[in-house]
Amino acid sequence: MTTKASNRGAAIEIRSITKTYGDFRALDDVSLHVEPGEFMTLLGPSGSGKTTTLNVVAGFTDLTSGTLLVGGKNVVGVPAHKRNIGVVFQHYALFPHMTVGRNVAYPLTLRGVGKAEREARVLRALDMVKMRDFAHRYPSELSGGQQQRVALARAIVFDPPVLLMDEPLGALDKKLREWLQLEIKRIHRELGTTFIYVTHDQEEALVLSDRIAVFNRGRIEQVGTGRELYDEPSTLFVGRFIGDSTVLRGGARSDGTGTALKIADETVTTPRRLSGDVTPVMLLRPEKLSIRRPGQPAAGQNRLSGRIAEAIYLGSGSKYEVALGDGSLAIVRSSLTDESFKIGEQVDLWFDGADAKLLADDASAETTLT
Repeated sequence: MTTKASNRGAAIEIRSITKTYGDFRALDDVSLHVEPGEFMTLLGPSGSGKTTTLNVVAGFTDLTSGTLLVGGKNVVGVPAHKRNIGVVFQHYALFPHMTVGRNVAYPLTLRGVGKAEREARVLRALDMVKMRDFAHRYPSELSGGQQQRVALARAIVFDPPVLLMDEPLGALDKKLREWLQLEIKRIHRELGTTFIYVTHDQEEALVLSDRIAVFNRGRIEQVGTGRELYDEPSTLFVGRFIGDSTVLRGGARSDGTGTALKIADETVTTPRRLSGDVTPVMLLRPEKLSIRRPGQPAAGQNRLSGRIAEAIYLGSGSKYEVALGDGSLAIVRSSLTDESFKIGEQVDLWFDGADAKLLADDASAETTLT
């Protein structure tokens, strides 16, 4: 976990929270502990429950059942404006008739902070987001990225122990979004505030977070660091949602040495086994697959043959989608030093069985991602 410059953040304890709208369960027995000063990201597809969870913590949405503690205090029933929590929205929500300085000062004005202290804290917050020189401008005179930085300054100016961010970079272009991700990481380190960040962007979650909670259908599937979720997904949904992957299905056979899957007329094996009466699938990351032309030296004990269905040049390398004998697609990446392959070309994919993650099959993992 990242070491913080200070420890002003508050712990958050979500215990068995449920939120229903009629017969629909937006949140279904969600529990999550966030450490003081931690950067926790809530990640998942649209409708998975991540924004509802954020709104529950903020006080914008009431619970149907469950307990919510912020800094050790039960805040269920406490209105949003009394929770002392900062919030940054995707669409800035700045007052158009106020200058940048007045926008940022607004939370301090509501709290009755004196003029001298208010001005000093506004300048400090604007310095933190590198917007001091824009204090006298109006929101209409700023770019989208500048407006979002002002919104962030307004959310941190009153030193909240918790800062909530709901897809704040979703409306920005890729380059600006990547730059602001690093700025948010820097601000988090400097403040030591507890951050809860909502996004559906897997790469953004991996860049920013100490830990990530992966949501699916109103529940949390897994909580862990980005590396843990990528390397050791506990469910097929997590494995499919975090990064690219190849999922191999076929007739399964398990014994004391591991598990074998028959893919069309080829058999692949792994030393892993699953307990219980479940149907196993293999999940492979693109970097664990080696691509070769037929007859070239093997690069692992398992081989699958197929044809190049798609070839994508990425600058730092190439990404290939390979149609296998059963009609499924495998995803493999190669570096610039590798020989390029053309669409329609026959290839062999090689991998070590120990690199395959064996997971219980779950058809809902595929439908939820679409």
